[in-house]
Amino acid sequence: MRKKLGIVLLTIAAIIFAAAPARAQEDYRFDIGAGIGMTGYLGDANSAQLFAYPSWDAELLFRYILDPRWNFKTNFYIGGLRGDTSGMDVVLPNGENYKFSTTFYELGELAEFHFFNYGMGETYRKLKRWTPYISAGLSLTAWSVDGKGGAAFTIPFGIGFKFKPSLRWNLGLEFLMKKTFTDRLDGPSLSDPLGIKSTFMKNTDWYSTLTLSISYEFSKRCAVCHYKE
Repeated sequence: MRKKLGIVLLTIAAIIFAAAPARAQEDYRFDIGAGIGMTGYLGDANSAQLFAYPSWDAELLFRYILDPRWNFKTNFYIGGLRGDTSGMDVVLPNGENYKFSTTFYELGELAEFHFFNYGMGETYRKLKRWTPYISAGLSLTAWSVDGKGGAAFTIPFGIGFKFKPSLRWNLGLEFLMKKTFTDRLDGPSLSDPLGIKSTFMKNTDWYSTLTLSISYEFSKRCAVCHYKE
C-alpha cells in the first residue's frame, strides 16, 4: 500500500514538475485592467505647484502586448481638477480671484517602452518580473466648467513601473503629464486673463495623473512553438 502511494505521489510530482515550465512560458496578447489615483493641475489658477490642489482619477485600460519591450495602451480616464488663483503670487487684472472645479473625461492611445524584457519564464529571453518604462501618446480630453463644456487634444507623456506578482497579473504605478491644446480647461473666466497670446509651450493648461493599477493578461499566443504574431 505504501509502495503504491509512493508511486502515485511521485507520479503527481512528476506531472506538476513537467507542467510548471510549460505554464511559465505561456504568453498572452492582451492585458485589461483598472486603476485609481490623484491628479494635479497647472494653468491660470495654479501656475507653480502641480499638486497644490490635488483631486482624483480613475482609469480603465486595455493593452496590446507586442513583445516584452513594447506595449500599446488604450485608456479611459475620468477625474477631477481644481484650482484657485488666491494662492498665486501673480496678481490678475483688477485684483480679481477665481477658482474652478471640473470633472474631465479622457480617451487616449499610448505606446509604452520597457527598459527591461518584461515577463515571467523563458529564461533565454532574459525576462524580468519588474521594469521601469516610459510612455507617450495622444488623447482627447473633454470637460465642463460653469456650465460651459469644451474638448481639446492632449499629449500625455511620462514614466511608470510594472511588477508581475504572478504569470498573468500586473501591478503598475504611472505618472503622466498631459499638455492640453487649450487655455480653457479652467473655464472661460480664466481664458487668457493676462492678455498673453497662447503658443505651443506658453499659456496653455496642463494636468497630471498619478495612478496605481492592476491588470490581467488573456488570449494565449501559440503554446507549442516559438512563433509570435
